[in-house]
Amino acid sequence: MDQKYPSELFEKAVSEFALLPGIGQRTAMRLVLFLLRQDKEKVERFSQAINQMRQEIKYCKVCHNISDTEVCPICSQTSRDASLICVVENIQDVLAIENTQQFSGLYHVLGGLISPMDGIGPKDIELASLVERVKQGGISEVILALSPTMEGDTTNFYISRKLSPLGVKLSIIARGVAIGNELEYTDEVTLGRSIIDRKPFS
Repeated sequence: MDQKYPSELFEKAVSEFALLPGIGQRTAMRLVLFLLRQDKEKVERFSQAINQMRQEIKYCKVCHNISDTEVCPICSQTSRDASLICVVENIQDVLAIENTQQFSGLYHVLGGLISPMDGIGPKDIELASLVERVKQGGISEVILALSPTMEGDTTNFYISRKLSPLGVKLSIIARGVAIGNELEYTDEVTLGRSIIDRKPFS
């Protein structure tokens, strides 16, 4: 039975919060009640931050990570090893690997994994731009840091077929990451060690 609220405005706000991942109807109601108790200025700042993020945030034209500028701070950092590219599924994986402080190269965010069951093919993710980056030269190694799932392995195999003819070294993170686990949920020590102990991809 649907919850009945005394205010349509309140109900609309709860419905919007309930669309967020991991947020059910009860949690959404608690969040909206919390906002109702705050000063209007605080709620206005909250609203502005969300709107500004959605309107102004960009995707790096080099690696496809989120950024406030055309090229993200990681790609712009001259101290990083630009000959080393770590291929990840999503932005959460970039954050997870950065938190290990064990990787000093650049990234390439695919924005998904090949999954024929879900109708996601190579053209639906950022694979062509990865191949183009390697073709431009200056890349000595590409690390495949995708989750050890069926979709991750399928994507690894496809990338290897595309990049092998280009003569770049291909490696894969060590399987200290449990099979079937999402990369972003792996602890930092295990993830950092898997980057250091990466193996040639074959």
